[in-house]
Order: sequence, then C-alpha cells, then structure tokens
Amino acid sequence: MKRDLFLTTEKEAKMETPLRPDVSETPLKGVRNNIVQSIRAFRVSDLQESATALGHHFLYANLATAQSKQDVLDMIAQQFTFPANFGKNFDALYDCMTDPLHKSGPQPGFIVVLEHIPANGKFDKEAREQLLDIFRDTADYWADRKVPFRCFYSFP
Repeated sequence: MKRDLFLTTEKEAKMETPLRPDVSETPLKGVRNNIVQSIRAFRVSDLQESATALGHHFLYANLATAQSKQDVLDMIAQQFTFPANFGKNFDALYDCMTDPLHKSGPQPGFIVVLEHIPANGKFDKEAREQLLDIFRDTADYWADRKVPFRCFYSFP
C-alpha cells in the first residue's frame, strides 16, 4: 500500500513540472513578445537555446557577405529555407513570414536573428529600415494572432 502511495505522489510531482520553461526562465525574460530590436547583449547561441526551450521556431540569417538588397533577400530565402518560388522582394518576404505559416496550423512562436545587416552604398539606411519594417509588420501580424515573434538584428 505504501508503495502505491509513493508511485502516485511521484507521478503527480512529474505532472506538475511544465514541459517547457516559462519565458522568465530564459534570457528573454525582459523582452516583450512581439518586437524587433538590436541584438545588443544577447548571444545567438543563447537565443537559439531559448527558442528550443520554449518550443519556438528559430530562424537565423548571417548577412555578412551581402552587398545589395538582392543579396540580402537571396541569403534570407536560402537560410530560412523559403520555397523556390520566393519572389525575392520585400512584399514576398513579408508573405513568406506570415500567411503560409499561419495557414499551416498553430504556431508556437518565433525567434529570428538577422546578423550583420549590410551598411553600404548598395544597401543604405533606407533599405535597412525597409527590411526592418518588414519584420516589424511581421511582428504585428503575429501579435494580432497572439503568437510571440521576436526579431534581433545587428549591423557590421
């Protein structure tokens, strides 16, 4: 009889432990759900671990060798594994980050990293802001659906 009581108590204790940690248990504890911000003090590996722990999608693009808008779009498409028919413009980028994913079923959340966004004559401040605006609009899209979407970026 005591053995059965022990097993029941042990099972109850295991069931009370959440399968995934709360955001407050990750490096993201001070970061709101739907935001686009500089990577600053975060390390990519910590963000990836947080995504895994939370069960979120982790999307990473290293844009260090990109020189132009086309390079940036090509590299994002390749590293995010977009479909071959990706239109390679900012509207198509927004579309790939939103509607098809929404239609594929419930989404747990997203952590996106855009590292080394170019800062040169072929990809000037206006192009950088347009790119970040796409991700801000994407964050708003997912916020409307109550899905966490955090995007971190850096410049060289």
